Amino acid sequence: MNQKREQAVVCGAGGFIGGHLVKSLIADGVDVIRAVDIKPLDEWYQVTDGVENLSLDLKDKAHCLTATDGTTSVYQLAADMGGMGFIENNKALCMLSVLTNTHMLMAARDTGVERFFYSSSACVYNGEKQTNPDVVALKESDAYPALPEDGYGWEKLFSERMCRHFEEDYGLQCRVARYHNVYGPNGTWNGGREKAPAAVIRKVLEAKHSGRHEIEIWGDGHQTRSFMYVDDCVKGSRLIYESEIHEPLNLGSSELVSINQLVDIVEDIAGIKLKRTYNLSAPKGVNGRNSDNTLILEKLGWEPSIKLRDGMERTYQWIESEMLAPVAR
Repeated sequence: MNQKREQAVVCGAGGFIGGHLVKSLIADGVDVIRAVDIKPLDEWYQVTDGVENLSLDLKDKAHCLTATDGTTSVYQLAADMGGMGFIENNKALCMLSVLTNTHMLMAARDTGVERFFYSSSACVYNGEKQTNPDVVALKESDAYPALPEDGYGWEKLFSERMCRHFEEDYGLQCRVARYHNVYGPNGTWNGGREKAPAAVIRKVLEAKHSGRHEIEIWGDGHQTRSFMYVDDCVKGSRLIYESEIHEPLNLGSSELVSINQLVDIVEDIAGIKLKRTYNLSAPKGVNGRNSDNTLILEKLGWEPSIKLRDGMERTYQWIESEMLAPVAR
């Protein structure tokens, strides 16, 4: 598909990844005619000029028809989600995103959209394959037999199937990326929806600036993950969108670290060492999760490559500037 001839709508544009995606598309000459998010404009992480920016609840089909009107391309990133603390305590809210995906697919079909990108999640993967910190990297086929993350993961897996069947039954070209732990600047870093990289950075900064050199870690610190910097996420999303790959693809870094190692990295960036306490009753998710990038390398000749240390340093600098901004004012 010729992206330069697109008339695109980005849903979830007021969110972390969506805001970066809008700017990337426009920088490359794609006509993003509309950006949509449920949040009021003054709560968007990034607002791009020259785009019709709309605050709409896309669980409502009428709003989805407004969003897709006059567009050829949909980037559907809108969802109620957050880090593990949010996901584990808001299962019904996460599952209600199925209304957004259902109504966006219906609206895309009804308004003649040519291509539909859906951001799924590594939370779709079978939990029994993620019980060991020394995890075998998850390949796309490991989503079945189905045993995804309760709530959020089930909703994502169901919506993946719906994309597949809308393509089969209605000819709507659908592309699906399974995101693995995205982090970076211009995202959530406090308030309960933040993910592990931002949460660790915030805690280290709070310890540094308060002089109380201690940090609470959720779980035992041995749980493992891979973390993908947002620039890699945006690039990979666009490559998958442009491709002729009709199956879900992993989009994640294969650089596996433990949460303890993640804290090590942030301590090194901050130039401090902290006393660690472990909250074993806090939400911690699966024991181990990593992305098997065999398929994306085979299909696209590319995989996320920004090193965790480099991405965390950029993110640290941004979060520190945000934390200190009220003091400066």
